[in-house]
Amino acid sequence: MMLSTRSLSIGYRRRGRPDAVLAEALDLRLQPGELVGLLGPNGIGKSTLLRSLGAMQRPLAGRVLLGERDVARLKPQERARRLSMVTTAAPRPRLMSGYALVTLGRHPHTDWLGRLSAEDHKIIAWALQAVKGAELARQPVAELSDGQRQKLMIARALAQQSDIMLLDEPTAFLDLPRRIETMALLKQLADETGLAILVSTHDLDLALRNCDRLWLMSRAGIKAGAPEDLALDGSLGATFHAEGIHFDQRRGSFTLDQSAGPGVYVAGDGEPAIWLRRALTRAGYALTDRSGRIELSHQQNGRGSSWQLRIKDRISQHATIEAALNELERRTK
Repeated sequence: MMLSTRSLSIGYRRRGRPDAVLAEALDLRLQPGELVGLLGPNGIGKSTLLRSLGAMQRPLAGRVLLGERDVARLKPQERARRLSMVTTAAPRPRLMSGYALVTLGRHPHTDWLGRLSAEDHKIIAWALQAVKGAELARQPVAELSDGQRQKLMIARALAQQSDIMLLDEPTAFLDLPRRIETMALLKQLADETGLAILVSTHDLDLALRNCDRLWLMSRAGIKAGAPEDLALDGSLGATFHAEGIHFDQRRGSFTLDQSAGPGVYVAGDGEPAIWLRRALTRAGYALTDRSGRIELSHQQNGRGSSWQLRIKDRISQHATIEAALNELERRTK
């Protein structure tokens, strides 16, 4: 089942005043089996777009389609069977067990009494196993960490057995290992189950590493494409340039724009050179592509390793990057 939009405009209606339009004339497609990252600056309308796609908020114009059917015209139960949504809101009541939370995903498939069949319990167990959360089933939700609760919320959405999953900032309150784990899980689910997954996130580097496609949202609208294409054509850099972030196309990563000091050349592409470049960038130095007045390099010999600083014809050896940077600062003041 494919989700698409036709001439979609999103925003807010204001009584007695013109509508607040956040984006308009959007023609988007979310295909089965792909993980799509929705990226853009704060306040650009990512959450509004997700709510509009999930029929939680009426669009200003245009339509959202599941196949050829308008999402807004589907009955709630039918819509829930086809589309699931995961938000950052904490589940309530928090005294329920992890298993009870995941069972809520089966409600669109049960009778009016909400009775669960053996098949329902089998699907719930599969959903818990898919997110590696089986050990959380008996624990009270209130006693779980943010990362554990997020696993259960994703499991609940999986238990719906929908064709499409929309997630709004699923990694917002997670530590780095759990953010990496969550994005890898979403990629795995898209690949293995055929789910079409759209995830709004501020984890730019993780989105570049895991997403099949990106939707870059800016004041000009949304540009969609593979991460590599959007990096090479300058779209990634342009989207976040106003936020004071620079996208380094050679390294495929984002950095804060900083006033750069003298240019420094670092030879090589091994791990020492990579970390040396990171340290220089953090310290406010510009990186140059060719040998010049200032060079820093990693030296390896029988006595161990060191960091060599050359400024013009003057060379010094240092035991650590920190020591080399201190000497560089002292000699370039």
